[in-house]
Amino acid sequence: MADGGAQHHLGFDGIICIGGEDWWYHNRGHFDFQIMRRLAKRYPVLFVNSLGVRMPGLSDKRVFVQRIGRKLKSLARGLVEAEPGFFVFSPVTAPGKLAEQMTTWALAPQIRLAAQRIGINNPILWVHCPAGAKLTETIPSAGVVMQRTDRFEAFPEADPEIVGPQIAHLKARADLVVYAAPHLMGEERGSVARQLLVTHGVDFDRFALAGSSGESGGPIDVSDLPRARVGFVGGVDRHTFDPDLFVKVATELKDIQFVIVGGCSLPEDWCPLPNVRLVGRKPYDEVAGYMAAMDVLIMPWNSSDWIKGCNPIKLKEYLAVGRPVVTTPFPALEPWRDLVSVAEGSEAFADAILRSVSAAFDPAPGREAVQSENWDAKADLVAGGLVDLNSDDHRAVA
Repeated sequence: MADGGAQHHLGFDGIICIGGEDWWYHNRGHFDFQIMRRLAKRYPVLFVNSLGVRMPGLSDKRVFVQRIGRKLKSLARGLVEAEPGFFVFSPVTAPGKLAEQMTTWALAPQIRLAAQRIGINNPILWVHCPAGAKLTETIPSAGVVMQRTDRFEAFPEADPEIVGPQIAHLKARADLVVYAAPHLMGEERGSVARQLLVTHGVDFDRFALAGSSGESGGPIDVSDLPRARVGFVGGVDRHTFDPDLFVKVATELKDIQFVIVGGCSLPEDWCPLPNVRLVGRKPYDEVAGYMAAMDVLIMPWNSSDWIKGCNPIKLKEYLAVGRPVVTTPFPALEPWRDLVSVAEGSEAFADAILRSVSAAFDPAPGREAVQSENWDAKADLVAGGLVDLNSDDHRAVA
């Protein structure tokens, strides 16, 4: 078991990943999904579906029922080999303080047994969801990796009195912390044993092919929409998405059709505009087709601490598809600013969309910039970082 500092490890026979999402219901473009699926070609991987960092609120009964229903269906699946070498497990657990109380006597034994069933006895314990922090004490491992691609303490529905100590615990216990945002890694340099920067990747071939296929209509639920079309793909949640900005922009641009592809946790009546179509959550295999059906792709992020600490996956997917991108600013955008239109405020954002709709656009520079940013290359970086845990070189890896 990791002892809280970098050490010489004896090797490992698989990976237990305490994920930040549910494999069965979330978009499979997420970092831990993409990396673990590829690492599973080298070592057996047990992906433990998200333990949850909050109890669903009752203020929106629709969202509450959806989340509870999804969790129950996920639990019913048990342990499944979703892809060769990649096993998905949904343990019985609960969010918040109750989850911490269950860790020793209920959660850890479930995970250990599932791992043993697939031949993992000396794992790397990879923790994305902070609710899995105490598992570093109850699951013997060859090393602990913390995935710090999201600033969970900035999640508005999380209890800071619970999540804060969980994150501090993980930082102290982790032999390696993996970051996707360079600035967040810089902020925490010196406070963790070892760092590895792995920015988000992209399924380049999938998205570039969709964008250059010449199919202008798009999926059936958007094919009837006239041009111009502006699309957002991602979760519509208050800790990331700026609904006030979006509504103002869509109200201003009445002759443009807006499409939102993704789950939504906002009240049902948050955007009643006739030129906005919400098509809901879509399987990962279909996402590229929706992006390709748009004339402009947008990222109307807010300025929350969550956004300041993240590196949105959608940016590279948008660039690979090859459509003009309009976004609000965020720190991880800096290396890509020359390839997108950056706008603050609804008036500037609407103007940027209008310019993007009317101007000629060359997708080649964006595609060239992200072509080498594929997930296979990112998985190679992670695999190298895991192997390096056997070395005596404890310098930060950038």
